[in-house]
Amino acid sequence: MQKHLTELRWGIIFTLVMLLWLWLEQLVGLHGPYIEHHATYTNLFAIPAILMYILALRQKKWRDYNGAMSWKQGIIAGLLMTLVVVLLSPLAQWLFHTMISPDYFSNVQSYAVAAQMMTPEEAAAYFRLPSYIGQSMFGAAVMGSVTSVIVAFFVRSKTT
Repeated sequence: MQKHLTELRWGIIFTLVMLLWLWLEQLVGLHGPYIEHHATYTNLFAIPAILMYILALRQKKWRDYNGAMSWKQGIIAGLLMTLVVVLLSPLAQWLFHTMISPDYFSNVQSYAVAAQMMTPEEAAAYFRLPSYIGQSMFGAAVMGSVTSVIVAFFVRSKTT
């Protein structure tokens, strides 16, 4: 466990930063009056997400591998961090939808129906907690894995 403390720490940090981002989205109205812009602006979270993977793998390289980390070691560290994020996703989604933005589902359902993107039944089935928990876990697994491979390539030591 001790040798994976960096990945655990950064997985928790990632989840907290994601919750902070969601709270900021709620504060600026992207979960209410400006919900039509939410799908666009929420993608900007990719910037801090990638930055956190860079910081995590750089810390792993210098703290745990004394500055000499292979691409494979970086990928493994990134995937372990991703696993932590995936495992924390249900809790994060629950906190978000019950504490931070409890009106999000009703707002996004109303918007999807008013914009004729979905029927009321489709919106109710799609925009609900179990659906979002599954989406967040899958999204975290896929995006975290891809980010891990790419960031590990750039953070690796050239001599290992």
